Amino acid sequence: MVLVLAIGDLHIPHRIHDLPLKFKKLLVPGKIQQILCTGNVCDKETYEYLRTISPDVHVVKGDYDETPAFPMSITVMHNPIKIGVIHGHQCIPTGDLDSLSSIARQMDVDVLISGHTHTFQAIEYDNKFFVNPGSATGAWTGASPAEPIPSFALMDIQGPVVVTYVYQLIDGEVRVEKIEWRKEPEAPPPGAPKSSVLPQSIPSPGVESGW
Repeated sequence: MVLVLAIGDLHIPHRIHDLPLKFKKLLVPGKIQQILCTGNVCDKETYEYLRTISPDVHVVKGDYDETPAFPMSITVMHNPIKIGVIHGHQCIPTGDLDSLSSIARQMDVDVLISGHTHTFQAIEYDNKFFVNPGSATGAWTGASPAEPIPSFALMDIQGPVVVTYVYQLIDGEVRVEKIEWRKEPEAPPPGAPKSSVLPQSIPSPGVESGW
């Protein structure tokens, strides 16, 4: 089991001063193995804070990140699940599932984590799983007049199963929703043998097999 924090669009300090206190009380060191961040961290202090939660932090460059150190996309492997991370401003129209699905195919990933919309989403589409953790701070976005709901996601990866818990701060209270997705085993190509086990000579009775 691997516990992965999907988080992003913090926009600290440009649009908001900090993470909600109730989120900080949940995000304690020692429980989360890896952090995948969709970008727009915006300041070094916030990045260092993420590193206190888990030292294994991967951040992609958002459209408001000025540091050149963050890549535009990353892939990580939690066998058999391959996860891709982008900020999401590459997706046109913003948040469009067909566009995201095309990006997931290009990256050859099973799960694609993206942000930019400041709205949580976890949905299966084209036999892949798409997660948008939303904005962890509830930072405003010019794309919508509505005030975003602060949110992040914890992904519990158990072999081919990804159990995603979304945490949302609604009316001052943290609410949790659970979404489960399973990677289906890939079908062998037509004409491929059903078994990959090679034929072996069977030792005769009384003859040592070497084990």
